[in-house]
Amino acid sequence: MNEVSPFQAVIQDHAAYLSGTHDFQADIDILSGSALIGTILETIMLATNMRFAAVARVTADRWVACRTVDEVNFGLAPGDEIEIQSTFCQSVRSTGQKVMFNDTATDDVYCGHPIAAKFGIVSYASIPIYRSNGSFFGTLCAIDTEPRDVKHPRVVAMLEMFATVISTSLETEEQLAAHELLVEKERELAQIQEEFVAILGHDLRNPVAAFGAGLRQLEKEVQSEKSEKILPLLHACVRRMNELIDNMMLHAKSRLGGGIRISAAPDARLTEALTQVVEEIRIATPGHEITLDLALDKPVHCDPARIAQAISNLLSNAINHGTPGSAIKVQGSTQDDALAITVSNRGEVIPEELTRDLFRPFQRGAKARSEGLGLGLFVAASIAQSHKGRIDVTCEDGTTAFALTLPLQDNASAK
Repeated sequence: MNEVSPFQAVIQDHAAYLSGTHDFQADIDILSGSALIGTILETIMLATNMRFAAVARVTADRWVACRTVDEVNFGLAPGDEIEIQSTFCQSVRSTGQKVMFNDTATDDVYCGHPIAAKFGIVSYASIPIYRSNGSFFGTLCAIDTEPRDVKHPRVVAMLEMFATVISTSLETEEQLAAHELLVEKERELAQIQEEFVAILGHDLRNPVAAFGAGLRQLEKEVQSEKSEKILPLLHACVRRMNELIDNMMLHAKSRLGGGIRISAAPDARLTEALTQVVEEIRIATPGHEITLDLALDKPVHCDPARIAQAISNLLSNAINHGTPGSAIKVQGSTQDDALAITVSNRGEVIPEELTRDLFRPFQRGAKARSEGLGLGLFVAASIAQSHKGRIDVTCEDGTTAFALTLPLQDNASAK
């Protein structure tokens, strides 16, 4: 072969590929970066003694090298393009038939062919590569400037098999790339959603706080019989709005910041925090009986405000899903090495297939009696996990119980 390659790149070349601006950038990226394709081309050259092998992207009017192994110094690199009319691949694409010859000097069909003569091609093989949907992708080519036995049945079978393998590999890589792109887009969308939730929760705090302050101011005025009934209901609404905002903010912070962060204190004033939250819920929901039984006689290292929020969420869940008129029980005790707080209520049994999704975000029971975001149980479970604890649920004899359990030791190293 001449030192100066007769193959002259047209339209686009290797430099366009390196700059990432090639029209067939994605195809070249996949094939040029695949170890499997490289191995296939090397195997072809070893098996046939051909000194040039390539996978080309071929369309009606373009021929582009996607992956090459060149020991003849044709000078074709990934991204280089030659005129389609100067290739046998144009015929392969139009007819769907492979083109193969051992020696142009003796071949009945290609003897003296102008393309072979122009580029000094003596032996040649070009196998069509089809996608699984039947569309034409390109060709698997092997070329030499000396005679080679490429028409041997075993060689033909090998080349056809490799063309099929390349097609399968190409589609697998394309599907993987598409999946990774989809995952990245979903990740970006989730990030936007979480940031939106955080901003929304933050912006809602001020008007809700102003509304609550207005209600407290009204309570100082002389009340009519009607207002005495309405004000407690409005206070309940404010408490519910604050609960939703707290859950929204905590969820957003946990997702954006890598988990819920706590401020654990030794010998935390947990009894006081739990008593306060139960009393607030009693005032906000006078139609529900809530009993509280606490026997916390050992020091608990925890974030009492967060634990109280978790229990508040469990109580809201019991109110929303429990049997109307039945008592809700809150029981807490410190055992040998753990703190256990249980919120139980009478109600329908939770179907087993739903229990695995109870603590996922934005999950709501089909029969919930109030609107909500479905974050309550998720946030409660996240708070438990931040304390190295857990929440378990049991349904027995018509009673559903959510038990929050925290270890009494090693809480100091919680996040």
